[in-house]
Amino acid sequence: MKIAYITAGAAGMYCGSCLHDNTTARTLQQRGVDVVLIPCYTPIRTDEEDVSHDKVFLTGINVYLQQKFSFWGKMPKFVHKMLESPALLKWVSKLTVSTDARDLGKLAVAVIRGDEGNLREEVEKMVAWLRDDLKPDVVQLTNAMFAGFAGRMKEELNVPVICSLQGEDIFLDDLIEPYKKQAFEALKRKCADIDGFIVHSEYYRDYMPGYLGIDREKIHVVPLGIELEDHGPGSDPNKEEPFTIGFLARRAPEKGLHLLVDAFITLAERVGKEKVRLRIAGYLAPKDRGYEDEQRQKLIRAGLADRVEHMGEVDRAGKMDLLNGIHVLSMPSPYREPKGLSLLEAMAHGVPVVQPDHGAFPELIAETGGGILVKPEDHEALVTGLQRMMDEPELRRSLGEKGRRAVLSGRDNRQTAKLTLAVYHQFAGRN
Repeated sequence: MKIAYITAGAAGMYCGSCLHDNTTARTLQQRGVDVVLIPCYTPIRTDEEDVSHDKVFLTGINVYLQQKFSFWGKMPKFVHKMLESPALLKWVSKLTVSTDARDLGKLAVAVIRGDEGNLREEVEKMVAWLRDDLKPDVVQLTNAMFAGFAGRMKEELNVPVICSLQGEDIFLDDLIEPYKKQAFEALKRKCADIDGFIVHSEYYRDYMPGYLGIDREKIHVVPLGIELEDHGPGSDPNKEEPFTIGFLARRAPEKGLHLLVDAFITLAERVGKEKVRLRIAGYLAPKDRGYEDEQRQKLIRAGLADRVEHMGEVDRAGKMDLLNGIHVLSMPSPYREPKGLSLLEAMAHGVPVVQPDHGAFPELIAETGGGILVKPEDHEALVTGLQRMMDEPELRRSLGEKGRRAVLSGRDNRQTAKLTLAVYHQFAGRN
């Protein structure tokens, strides 16, 4: 069975979905499955071995120009070809690129509509390549924003199309009108062309039918898994003071960095600043630079600038360094997260987590036993949860050990690949 796995480059940033797609494709390949990971927009960026194809479809430059200027689709083919150069795309990916949904409404609607609008030619290029060159038995789309491709793929390839759902709601909810309404109308129509959906939590399986009008029976839960090879023996829960809290996610409002900073300031006031430390790592989008600066200023005013390590965007070695140096990790996201990749990374290291009691977090904690839940967006509850972890080293040790055992036994990338392949087999040969 040959799988065409369509992923989305994230303009040069480490993206959780890109990391997951690459890990899943690589692990399937190691199992002998013929999987081709095909990027759209830009090349992907991953902190593991990159197994993606060097051909990029719907290249960010062409898509933008085709949507912006109606005449662009009529330009000579050699002009389009020049803008598909892998070297050029990698260079452009390093530039400041807006991923703010409020700026991208029109383009988002065009992508969702797929073969119905200005991007029809780009979609047809991809479909023709899949039909004439790759000839897959199953097509996997990385998210519902690509639902507009499914109809043409099924017509031309006569194969099932599977789609992952990986947090589309956070982008769609931030669109402005009239694009938000147009996007939902197109999505609900285009999702009907998709044979089956994959999600990584029961929460999302329950949530997305009402959100996108999808039949719940078409949604298959494949728990998220991670590469465990270099996670080592686990973190020492009783490592020397100061008590160190970690944050590993995009430095953005939806990930709750401001909530953790506020809680850290209060905790430092209560126990003494010399007893606590905060390590912050993650991608910073251009649109969030002002937000991140606000958090730095709050820490400076509180006299805690020297108690915080700003690690920036980290590669895999930097991620391991962060996890080795913290007692607990917290990502107090106001957004109801459907996954929780960084939490699994922490647990694999024996680091317990403190998370809000919503989204996929309750089921993740219930399954692993690797942390505690607190009331969402409740300052005092978060401070109390963090202080409890600080004051009870035996609890820290117990939670860390439980979480690590659970992730090592059931949340590795091989298990995810096995379950993903089982979903593909359910649909292969149906059409």
